[in-house]
Amino acid sequence: MPHSLLFVCLGNICRSPLAEGIAKKMAVEKGLAIRIDSCGTGSWHVGEPPCDDSIRVAKAHHLDISKQRARQITAQDIETFELIVALDENNLRDIKAMGATNVVKLGSYGYDNADVPDPYFFPGYEGFDKVYAMIEVCVANLLDKQ
Repeated sequence: MPHSLLFVCLGNICRSPLAEGIAKKMAVEKGLAIRIDSCGTGSWHVGEPPCDDSIRVAKAHHLDISKQRARQITAQDIETFELIVALDENNLRDIKAMGATNVVKLGSYGYDNADVPDPYFFPGYEGFDKVYAMIEVCVANLLDKQ
């Protein structure tokens, strides 16, 4: 079991904040002492909270992610975190381009290595609910297999 996990998506306002929140909740429930964080490969949303629909879907699952703030991945993150978890193939590629070798794709833990789609580009709330369910399954499997 790694002592630290970093979830990474594009802007750190939709998927990776959900993954961070879900993983923290599950780690507490399992009694795991793990440092868990999230960030994005892009800088567009640095300092912003998760998007309203991510906060809303998390809240529907009794999870509060509203205090998280977006940040961009750094070289220090690659050195510090034992396992970096990319939410899709583009993020995986970008993280590897930064020199990371300790990176996996979240979809490889339950969805045949599928990308977790960016719900920001789905119409309406339904995409967020589907993405939440996918992240929840994959994070549970990730924590069980480490």
